[in-house]
Amino acid sequence: MSAVKTSESRAVFSLASLYIVRMLGLFMVLPVLTLSGGEYAGSNVFLLGVALGVYGLTQACLQIPYGILSDRYGRKPLVVIGLIVFALGSVVAASAETIEGLIIGRALQGAGAIAGVIMAMVGDLTTDTSRTKAMATIGASIGVAFALSLVIGPVITGLGGIRWVFWITLILSFIGIVILVWGVPAVPEGKSRRLLSITDLKEVASDFNLFRLNVGIFILHAVLMALFVAIPLLLELVGIAQRQHAWVYLGVMGIAFVLMVPLIIIGERQQKLKSIFLGMLVVAAVALIGLFLVASHMMLVLLCILLFFISFNYLEATLPSLMSKIVPEHARGAGSGLFSTCQFLGAATGGILGGWLFTHFGLSGLMVVCASAFVVWWLLALKMIVPKRTAISAENVVA
Repeated sequence: MSAVKTSESRAVFSLASLYIVRMLGLFMVLPVLTLSGGEYAGSNVFLLGVALGVYGLTQACLQIPYGILSDRYGRKPLVVIGLIVFALGSVVAASAETIEGLIIGRALQGAGAIAGVIMAMVGDLTTDTSRTKAMATIGASIGVAFALSLVIGPVITGLGGIRWVFWITLILSFIGIVILVWGVPAVPEGKSRRLLSITDLKEVASDFNLFRLNVGIFILHAVLMALFVAIPLLLELVGIAQRQHAWVYLGVMGIAFVLMVPLIIIGERQQKLKSIFLGMLVVAAVALIGLFLVASHMMLVLLCILLFFISFNYLEATLPSLMSKIVPEHARGAGSGLFSTCQFLGAATGGILGGWLFTHFGLSGLMVVCASAFVVWWLLALKMIVPKRTAISAENVVA
């Protein structure tokens, strides 16, 4: 293996590991927060939804500023700053006694908005020919982090309460710094960073094909966050105790991943990505409607959750790679920054709106709105242009 390939492999592995550490710290709270409201004075379902989603709001606001500063002062310093801010937010959240304190801590966690900078580092440290595979690997690492968090979060909470989750995220933030400093190679000399410009932002914002993907990632993460306002409560409603939730998530995410991989391979090899993409949107909408129609039947509820996460995992893996393939090379930083902004803005909207909808309209109102969002996305995606050679291929999935 050449020195260049070795350096690229090291860079991608280290950045994927950093992504897993970072996302574990954010996602572990999802399956347990709405069940832990009694630990915070003044909490209710709406405010717990705000706590879930507020990190996405600060992430969305700061993705592009972090990207601009990283262009000027370097990627690694900005990632270190982001991880330190994330650690500070974890301390505040772990120490909070009131729901307001928890919300402030979650907002500070989100203020360590390094996702876009890490994506830019992937571009800095890989060649054009290997960047597609690198992006697919990073996307897979996000999926791994999400799946692990749904299992680990309930286990940690069962052992010591939700505050242990935030203390663990503090430790993870320092592990992230170690990975960054000693694992991620330096950017090769002579490889300049192109400063993010308003012209680039206007170009990617006006591209309607990219607009479809940005709306899609917004909806996907808005629905995810809104869903986790209700899913933990729904599992308890059908007789699954909180201590057993980790096993439910482990089974669901394991099966969903196994079933997702053949869909990606078929879509690539048989050039049916768009058909499968549209089909997954329909599956998600049907699963969401099903959740409130069968809310009193345990096995049907679990089936609907499984169907949703098969769709979610497929879409989560596909969207970033499609974006990286469609966005013009000279505007890659702007495209990634806008995409990440939409993703986290969706998370913020979903957490806050999900708590409000559940409080005022119950499970049925929440699921109807979420399913309707997927219908809107399906209508937008009907005219989606799929590149002839997509960023996700069979070898990327199994590599």
